[in-house]
Amino acid sequence: MTSISSRVPDPAVRRLTATLYGYAFLSDLVLLYPLYVVFFADTGLSVGQIASLFVIWSAAGILFEVPSGAWADVLSRRLLLCLAPLVAAAGFALWVLLPSYPAFAVGFLLWGAGGALVSGALEALVWTELDRLGAVDRYARVLGRARTAGVLGVVVSGVLAGPVLAAGGYPAVGAASVLACLLATMVATRFPEHRAPRAVGVPVAESALAARSVGARPPRPEPDTVPPAGPDDDGDLGWWDTLRAGVSQVRTRPPVRAAVLLVAVVAADWGALDEYTPLLALDTGVGAQAVPLLLLLLWAGVTVGGLLAPAGERLGSRGYAALLGLVGVALAGGAVLRHPAGFVLLAVAFGAAQLATVLADARLQARITGSSRATVTSLAGMATDVLIIVTYAGYGLLATAAGNAVAFALTGGAYLVVALVLLARRRRRTAVPTGVAAAVAVGPE
Repeated sequence: MTSISSRVPDPAVRRLTATLYGYAFLSDLVLLYPLYVVFFADTGLSVGQIASLFVIWSAAGILFEVPSGAWADVLSRRLLLCLAPLVAAAGFALWVLLPSYPAFAVGFLLWGAGGALVSGALEALVWTELDRLGAVDRYARVLGRARTAGVLGVVVSGVLAGPVLAAGGYPAVGAASVLACLLATMVATRFPEHRAPRAVGVPVAESALAARSVGARPPRPEPDTVPPAGPDDDGDLGWWDTLRAGVSQVRTRPPVRAAVLLVAVVAADWGALDEYTPLLALDTGVGAQAVPLLLLLLWAGVTVGGLLAPAGERLGSRGYAALLGLVGVALAGGAVLRHPAGFVLLAVAFGAAQLATVLADARLQARITGSSRATVTSLAGMATDVLIIVTYAGYGLLATAAGNAVAFALTGGAYLVVALVLLARRRRRTAVPTGVAAAVAVGPE
């Protein structure tokens, strides 16, 4: 039997993936990344002012996340991907041209808005194009490699930032960051985008990919959610109707709602903990000059995790729960060890968390139907941002009371809780008829 992938026009898939990887790399090739906190401090900002800028950044992402997702569903997703780096570039230029707290605040607003324009639109465009080409089963591996390309962009920016700063100061670092954003916009113009409805009676991509990711028989389609045309076609809806349709899909469809929550929980915890890894490194007793080397070890783990997405697709529900358990145990073990060797465990944890995030996102895309794909994905992004802020606050309280290592370990323990919840739900599904179990399935199985 001929597989779907063998019928895919390879040049079309290669163009899509090459554009995606280039866009991801350039979007994160921002030389200000490893230096902006130092830049703010050199400008005279206090720790409290810097912390308030982070809050503004997160709030901007939450504010623009869902509306931008609806724009991506109504307008051109490619257009939003072209605009996003330009918006971020304007913020970076403002920082170096007018270095002051108000300029930094406006820059973070623009950066947050740019990130929101990408969130939802990128995943929806890639899923829709792969589905059109009959290659939707490649989504997880493609997304994993795209995340790896972004990590490589961060690593390269870390390598280049020091020499560029030494050669031309912060203006040169800012100019290089703006240039990378402009190049990302140029690459984004090469994204293919086809939004025409297809004459398909049932969105088979959802059940097919769900079966692959869970290692179980495909669930029966829900009668009230099967669209008459393609999986991304609800007719010609306006912005407000598209926004309402996306919110309604999350609210009324338990499988979609569960997938949104899983993405948020899995992505938020390690996303927030990443900001505290430099402090954890210093607590091991190494000097400041050794901190970047330990952090590079973590990024290596994240890179490997993204590349393992094809193997991760074969995990069953117990395998996925075990993966989350590994994240929790490795995070806690690496933190409480209080030794540079503990960063090997942390690298394993971050790699497993990256893999779990990619698989959770693939599961979410497989469950979304209708034309509100970017809106639903943006709802998951908004939920992630909210949980990240909550995690920041909780970590701060724990670290104040018990220190960084204990706070890091306890926060990472959330993955153990999620793993136990998934296992408990799996046991309950084995006690009910197959059709009912399919209707209440939660997370990658």
